[in-house]
Amino acid sequence: MSVDVQTVKRVARLARIAVSEDDAQRMTGELNAILGFVEQLNEVDVSGVEPMTSVTPMAMKKREDVVTDGDKAADIIANAPATEEDFFLVPKVVE
Repeated sequence: MSVDVQTVKRVARLARIAVSEDDAQRMTGELNAILGFVEQLNEVDVSGVEPMTSVTPMAMKKREDVVTDGDKAADIIANAPATEEDFFLVPKVVE
């Protein structure tokens, strides 16, 4: 796959990034180099290799799944300017 200047400008416009003509020329070469490297990765034979989440084998830490009420209401409303019965009080917006 090859990227041209028009594609760089289109991607920049979609990303809402201002790109000058000189920058577009430079980015075209850079993006083509990146895509060339990615294409090289497709040549690697990975048959028989299991997907990994880390380079070192490790078991995920798991916790017991217990349903609770959280018991955090007091901590949550501690910094609120106004509360009532564990609820935030806010000014009326619609009259």
